[in-house]
Amino acid sequence: MARLETIQEIAQPPRVVYAFFVPQRLPFWYGTEMHAEIEVSGEADEFAAGQKVRITGKLAGRSVTHTAVITQYQWGVVFEWRFLDAYGVRGTERWEFEPLQVGDAEGTRVRMINDYEVSGRLARVADKLFTRRSLARRNRDCLARLKRLAEHG
Repeated sequence: MARLETIQEIAQPPRVVYAFFVPQRLPFWYGTEMHAEIEVSGEADEFAAGQKVRITGKLAGRSVTHTAVITQYQWGVVFEWRFLDAYGVRGTERWEFEPLQVGDAEGTRVRMINDYEVSGRLARVADKLFTRRSLARRNRDCLARLKRLAEHG
């Protein structure tokens, strides 16, 4: 199993940062490279543990579908989903929110953790050579967009 961890400090309190973890706002910073669309079971306005989430979009001209089940959701503290994609990649994505002081203001340390596994020998080799670096870059880019949105609206 592979594990990637990315950390971003944001000069806004967790309640402001976490406001971007709702179905309507998530695509503004997560999955922008594939023009993601987020569909939540029951068309809910907010996420909740146990919900199914379908993420669709296009990546390099190919349709991509990613189905996830929310396993943890605690407002301003943690958001986690378990996923399985069409290529057999399974794992979890988790975001943890830690309050911190930035001078006289409140801030947030966001920790994004990917734990995943691929099936097959060729897939494991490709993961080590290409996928991990791409995923790490994508995570940094996502969290940088989240920071820009949270700090500047």
